[in-house]
This record gives sequence, structure tokens and C-alpha cells, in this order.
Amino acid sequence: MKIYHFKYKNKIFYGILKEEILFPISGSIFKKFKVHEKGVPIGDVMLLPPVIPSKIVAVGANYKDHAIEMGRLLPEEPLIFLKPPSAVVGPNDVIIYPKMARRVDYEGELALIIKKRAYCLSEKNKVEDYILGYTCFNDVTARDLQNKDVQFSRAKSFDTFAAIGPCIATDIDPSCVRIKTFLNGKLRQSGYTKNLIFSIPYLVRFISNIMTLNSGDIIATGTPAGIGPMLPGDRVDIQIEGIGTLSNTVMKIRQ
Repeated sequence: MKIYHFKYKNKIFYGILKEEILFPISGSIFKKFKVHEKGVPIGDVMLLPPVIPSKIVAVGANYKDHAIEMGRLLPEEPLIFLKPPSAVVGPNDVIIYPKMARRVDYEGELALIIKKRAYCLSEKNKVEDYILGYTCFNDVTARDLQNKDVQFSRAKSFDTFAAIGPCIATDIDPSCVRIKTFLNGKLRQSGYTKNLIFSIPYLVRFISNIMTLNSGDIIATGTPAGIGPMLPGDRVDIQIEGIGTLSNTVMKIRQ
């Protein structure tokens, strides 16, 4: 099942996609809901970010090849950092190139959406029960500022630096899906989640023992090798099998 968040005739809906038709739902996507019988073509709607989370927890250096390209030692524990909800944008939205940055990178990732409150999960807890589904994520990063600050907060937190979508896929196996990132139509990243250093169940348990995860929160699981800079006017497409493609363009505000 693919859950979309969309705007149609100035009204906001969640809906289920069936053969290019979006069928609106009644109720919460995190609980029980009813699917309406009448739908609208997906081409007639404006897609929105699948969720607006209370927080985004991202994981750095979680692919061996990416850690190597960044000159990092392989982490002994997950390297986590936060991105603010104000950074969220959806499919086809613009990524703003900040005035104070000199290099802004794409980072294609698989992200998961938390279904229900997760606190201090242990091996006894079935992690799948706490995950609603999965989506594409672009962990946009001002690389020069990250290197300058020697920490992630400023570099990762600008408005529009957390692009997510196009939907929440609830029935994929996240343990071995392929992630591809295209810059202006050219393949720049290609990796498989089977190469994650820390698995998705491990990440959810680890993070839940640090902070309470709430419904709608996002965990971005890390990016494979191949990160690189984007320039104003560029288009970035992140494609994950079983989910779809997240597309965004880059724009610089005139000073």
C-alpha cells in the first residue's frame, strides 16, 4: 500500500494509490481508516510531504563506502543528529541554496516513518510494529559549513533541507532495496540497504533508548557513496524501488 498526502481543489487529503488513482481516506493513517470509493487521478493533485514530524533523526556514516569517501572511521555506534521539522519540503518543492553556503550536497536516503510511540524498545519488542512505512529522503547538507563547524546542526538545518516523499510505502522489505540518486538525469548514487552498517531494527531500538519517538517522526537511515554538490537550477531525483521517485529542483534566492 502507498499512502499519499495531497491537495485537491484547495482541500488537503490523505489517500491510497490504486492504478494511478488516489482514493481519499477517513481517519488517521496511524490507526484505522476507511478508504472512500471515489478517487481522483494522481496527475490532478499537488503532492505534499507525507508527514510533518515532531523531529527528524538522521544517521551519519551508516554505509561503509560513504564513511570511506568522507574519510571517517567506521562508527562503533550509530552517529545520529537532528534536523528540524521546519526543514521539511515535499515532492516537486524547491530546495533553497542558502546565501551563507558555498557547497550544498544531495544525500539520497531511505527513511522510515514511526507509527506509534516508541520508548526504550528492547530485543523483546518487534520493531516492525512501530513502523508505518518508508519513503525517500534527501538529507541536504551545506558541506562547507559542516566542515567549518565540525558538527552538523547548521549545515543540516536550513529550511528546505529535508525533502521527503513522494509517499509512504507500507509493504516493502527495507533490508535490501536499491537507492539511486540522479543529478540532472545522471546517476550519482547507487546503493543497497543490505550494506547498512546498522540495520533498521537496530537503529529504531537505539534511538528509542535516547529519545521518545512519536507517530509521524522520521528516521533517515544514511546515504551510500556518491554524494556531491548541487547548483541552482539543478534537479535531483531520488529513486527507491517499491516507493517511487522524489524530485526537487535547487534555487538560490536573490540577495
